Amino acid sequence: MTARIYCPARTAMQSGTAKTGRWLLEYEPERPREIEPLMGWTSSSDMKSQLKLWFDSADEAVAYAERNGIPYRLEQPHEPKRRPMAYSDNFRFNRVGQWTH
Repeated sequence: MTARIYCPARTAMQSGTAKTGRWLLEYEPERPREIEPLMGWTSSSDMKSQLKLWFDSADEAVAYAERNGIPYRLEQPHEPKRRPMAYSDNFRFNRVGQWTH
């Protein structure tokens, strides 16, 4: 079973930088999820899919996987394509675009 090591992206509701540099090791599923006939819920008998290990750096996560003989796939984080903009930039005199009010 292969493990995936990656740095999760921030959620849309997060504006701060806390807990953004942490790395996550989680296992890829061995079997697809099944639908229970009685309630209709999805279930899985794969216990490793519930396991999530957090690390402070990618090197620590890779060292853990190699030490325990876990095959892994390392995914580098992508930088967001945003330009920093302040609220006061909406009221600049040299603003690009028309004023809509």
